[in-house]
Amino acid sequence: MRAYYNDNDPQVAAWLRNLIEAGLLPQGDVDERSITEVRGADLKGYAQVHLFAGIGGWPLALQLAGWPATRPVWTGSCPCQPFSQAVRGAGDDDARNLWPSFRRLIEECHPSTVFGEQVASKDGRLWLAGVRTDLETMGYAVGAADLCAAGLGAP
Repeated sequence: MRAYYNDNDPQVAAWLRNLIEAGLLPQGDVDERSITEVRGADLKGYAQVHLFAGIGGWPLALQLAGWPATRPVWTGSCPCQPFSQAVRGAGDDDARNLWPSFRRLIEECHPSTVFGEQVASKDGRLWLAGVRTDLETMGYAVGAADLCAAGLGAP
Protein backbone atom coordinates (compact mmCIF):
# COMPACT_ATOMS: atom_id res chain seq x y z
CA MET A 1 0.00 0.00 0.00
CA ARG A 2 1.11 3.52 -0.73
CA ALA A 3 1.32 6.41 1.69
CA TYR A 4 -0.33 9.78 1.20
CA TYR A 5 1.64 12.95 1.93
CA ASN A 6 0.07 16.40 1.99
CA ASP A 7 1.82 19.74 2.17
CA ASN A 8 0.81 22.82 0.22
CA ASP A 9 4.34 24.27 0.03
CA PRO A 10 5.76 23.34 -3.43
CA GLN A 11 9.36 23.23 -2.15
CA VAL A 12 8.39 20.97 0.73
CA ALA A 13 6.42 18.73 -1.65
CA ALA A 14 9.49 18.47 -3.92
CA TRP A 15 11.60 17.56 -0.88
CA LEU A 16 9.13 14.81 0.07
CA ARG A 17 9.23 13.43 -3.48
CA ASN A 18 13.04 13.37 -3.34
CA LEU A 19 12.99 11.50 -0.02
CA ILE A 20 10.51 8.98 -1.42
CA GLU A 21 12.58 8.51 -4.59
CA ALA A 22 15.73 7.99 -2.47
CA GLY A 23 13.93 5.28 -0.48
CA LEU A 24 14.12 7.27 2.76
CA LEU A 25 10.34 7.50 3.12
CA PRO A 26 7.69 4.91 2.23
CA GLN A 27 6.44 4.97 -1.36
CA GLY A 28 3.53 7.29 -1.77
CA ASP A 29 1.77 10.16 -3.44
CA VAL A 30 2.41 13.81 -2.61
CA ASP A 31 -0.58 16.16 -2.75
CA GLU A 32 0.19 19.90 -2.85
CA ARG A 33 -3.36 21.11 -2.21
CA SER A 34 -4.35 22.88 0.97
CA ILE A 35 -5.82 20.50 3.52
CA THR A 36 -8.99 22.59 3.23
CA GLU A 37 -9.42 21.15 -0.28
CA VAL A 38 -8.74 17.50 0.62
CA ARG A 39 -11.79 15.25 0.98
CA GLY A 40 -12.10 11.94 2.76
CA ALA A 41 -12.62 10.15 -0.55
CA ASP A 42 -9.15 11.36 -1.62
CA LEU A 43 -7.60 9.34 1.22
CA LYS A 44 -9.31 6.00 0.65
CA GLY A 45 -6.93 3.12 0.00
CA TYR A 46 -3.89 4.64 1.73
CA ALA A 47 -2.39 2.75 4.67
CA GLN A 48 -0.68 5.85 5.99
CA VAL A 49 -1.82 9.45 5.67
CA HIS A 50 0.60 12.24 6.59
CA LEU A 51 -1.08 15.65 6.64
CA PHE A 52 1.06 18.77 7.04
CA ALA A 53 3.85 16.34 6.07
CA GLY A 54 6.62 18.94 6.17
CA ILE A 55 10.04 17.35 5.77
CA GLY A 56 8.76 13.85 6.51
CA GLY A 57 9.36 13.78 10.25
CA TRP A 58 6.34 11.62 11.10
CA PRO A 59 7.03 8.85 8.57
CA LEU A 60 10.67 8.81 9.66
CA ALA A 61 9.69 8.65 13.34
CA LEU A 62 7.31 5.78 12.60
CA GLN A 63 10.07 3.90 10.77
CA LEU A 64 12.49 4.45 13.68
CA ALA A 65 9.80 3.19 16.08
CA GLY A 66 9.39 0.00 14.03
CA TRP A 67 5.90 0.89 12.79
CA PRO A 68 5.42 -1.12 9.55
CA ALA A 69 4.69 0.92 6.40
CA THR A 70 1.61 -1.26 5.85
CA ARG A 71 0.13 -0.57 9.32
CA PRO A 72 -2.60 2.10 9.11
CA VAL A 73 -1.91 5.43 10.76
CA TRP A 74 -2.63 9.10 10.23
CA THR A 75 -0.25 11.83 11.30
CA GLY A 76 -0.50 15.58 11.32
CA SER A 77 1.43 18.54 12.60
CA CYS A 78 -1.02 21.42 12.34
CA PRO A 79 0.65 24.81 11.86
CA CYS A 80 1.99 26.14 15.15
CA GLN A 81 1.86 29.85 14.32
CA PRO A 82 -1.65 30.38 15.74
CA PHE A 83 -0.48 29.05 19.13
CA SER A 84 3.18 30.06 19.30
CA GLN A 85 4.38 32.60 21.84
CA ALA A 86 7.08 33.69 19.39
CA VAL A 87 4.59 34.51 16.61
CA ARG A 88 1.80 35.72 18.90
CA GLY A 89 -0.90 34.14 16.78
CA ALA A 90 -4.61 34.56 17.29
CA GLY A 91 -5.24 31.01 18.54
CA ASP A 92 -8.48 29.44 17.38
CA ASP A 93 -9.39 32.65 15.54
CA ASP A 94 -6.21 32.54 13.42
CA ALA A 95 -6.80 31.62 9.76
CA ARG A 96 -3.74 29.33 10.02
CA ASN A 97 -5.54 27.15 12.59
CA LEU A 98 -6.17 24.14 10.38
CA TRP A 99 -7.32 21.71 13.07
CA PRO A 100 -10.95 22.09 11.87
CA SER A 101 -9.95 20.68 8.46
CA PHE A 102 -7.91 17.86 10.02
CA ARG A 103 -10.85 17.09 12.36
CA ARG A 104 -13.26 17.01 9.39
CA LEU A 105 -11.11 14.43 7.60
CA ILE A 106 -10.83 12.29 10.74
CA GLU A 107 -14.62 12.42 11.10
CA GLU A 108 -15.09 11.41 7.45
CA CYS A 109 -12.59 8.53 7.42
CA HIS A 110 -12.32 7.29 11.03
CA PRO A 111 -8.64 6.21 10.90
CA SER A 112 -7.68 3.64 13.54
CA THR A 113 -4.70 5.59 14.88
CA VAL A 114 -3.89 9.31 14.72
CA PHE A 115 -0.69 10.99 15.92
CA GLY A 116 -0.13 14.72 16.08
CA GLU A 117 1.85 17.43 17.77
CA GLN A 118 1.69 21.10 18.59
CA VAL A 119 3.88 23.77 20.13
CA ALA A 120 4.16 23.53 23.93
CA SER A 121 2.82 26.95 24.90
CA LYS A 122 -0.13 28.08 27.00
CA ASP A 123 -2.19 28.48 23.82
CA GLY A 124 -0.88 25.18 22.47
CA ARG A 125 -2.08 23.41 25.61
CA LEU A 126 -5.50 25.05 25.26
CA TRP A 127 -5.55 23.90 21.61
CA LEU A 128 -4.71 20.37 22.76
CA ALA A 129 -7.60 20.42 25.24
CA GLY A 130 -9.98 21.23 22.39
CA VAL A 131 -8.44 18.56 20.16
CA ARG A 132 -8.75 16.02 22.96
CA THR A 133 -12.44 16.90 23.40
CA ASP A 134 -13.06 16.65 19.65
CA LEU A 135 -11.33 13.27 19.38
CA GLU A 136 -13.01 11.84 22.47
CA THR A 137 -16.39 12.98 21.11
CA MET A 138 -15.56 10.94 17.97
CA GLY A 139 -14.86 7.88 20.13
CA TYR A 140 -11.06 8.02 20.24
CA ALA A 141 -8.97 7.36 23.34
CA VAL A 142 -6.45 10.19 23.67
CA GLY A 143 -3.04 10.33 25.28
CA ALA A 144 -0.70 13.31 25.36
CA ALA A 145 2.70 14.36 26.62
CA ASP A 146 4.08 17.89 26.96
CA LEU A 147 7.62 17.58 25.63
CA CYS A 148 9.36 20.92 25.53
CA ALA A 149 12.51 21.52 23.49
CA ALA A 150 14.45 22.34 26.67
CA GLY A 151 13.99 18.70 27.69
CA LEU A 152 16.30 17.83 24.81
CA GLY A 153 18.87 20.50 25.59
CA ALA A 154 17.51 23.27 23.38
CA PRO A 155 17.23 26.81 24.79
